[in-house]
Amino acid sequence: MSTTSAPGSAAFLKAIQLRRTVYTINDKIPVPDEKIVEIVEAAIKHGPSSFNSQSSRAVVLFGEDHKKLWEIVLAILKPIVPEEEYPKSEGKVNGCFKAGHGTVLFFEDQASVKAMQEMSPLYQDRFPEFSQHASAMAQFIVWTALANEGISASLQHYNPLIDEKVRDEFKLPITWALAAQMPFGEATAPAGEKTFNSLEERVKVFGK
Repeated sequence: MSTTSAPGSAAFLKAIQLRRTVYTINDKIPVPDEKIVEIVEAAIKHGPSSFNSQSSRAVVLFGEDHKKLWEIVLAILKPIVPEEEYPKSEGKVNGCFKAGHGTVLFFEDQASVKAMQEMSPLYQDRFPEFSQHASAMAQFIVWTALANEGISASLQHYNPLIDEKVRDEFKLPITWALAAQMPFGEATAPAGEKTFNSLEERVKVFGK
C-alpha cells in the first residue's frame, strides 16, 4: 500500500484492514446494543445506491430473536442435509453463529427495485443487479464499522432457503428479499492468516 495517502484516507484504509471473517465468537461485545443499531442505521441511511433507489433494508436481532434465527436455519437444514453431514452443520451453526451476541439481516426491497424499473425502463434489466451492489455496500459498511468497535463477524448466505420462515417469524414485508446474514460477537480466536494475489495482476494504471 502506498505511504503517501492523506491522513483521512489512511485511517479509512486501516479500518478496512481490520475487517476480517471470524467464525469463533461468543455473546460478549464491548459496546451497548444501541451502538450496533446506530451503526446499522447509518449504513442503511448513507450507503450508496444506484439512482438513489435506497432499496436496502436491515433487521437487527439480539437475545432470543438472534437465537431463533439460527434455530430456523437448523430446522430447514436438517431434512435436506445428508444425515451423516448434519452434525457438522449443526456444530458450525451453533458454535460459530448462534453463539454470537446478535445477527444483522440484510434485505433488498423488491418493491423499490420494481419502482425503479418502471421509472427508468432503459435500465430495467440492470436494477436487480444494482440492488445487490447496494446491499453489498451496506454489508461492507456495517462489517467494517463493527470491526472498528472491536466486534467480530462473518457473512452468511442461507437465503433463499430460510427467506419465507424468516419473514413469517419476524413479520416482515413480503417484498423484502433476504440477501445475507451477519452474526457478530467477541472473537475467541484470531482470524486466520490472509494471503493476497499480486496487485500487478489485479490493478492496471494508465496515463501516468
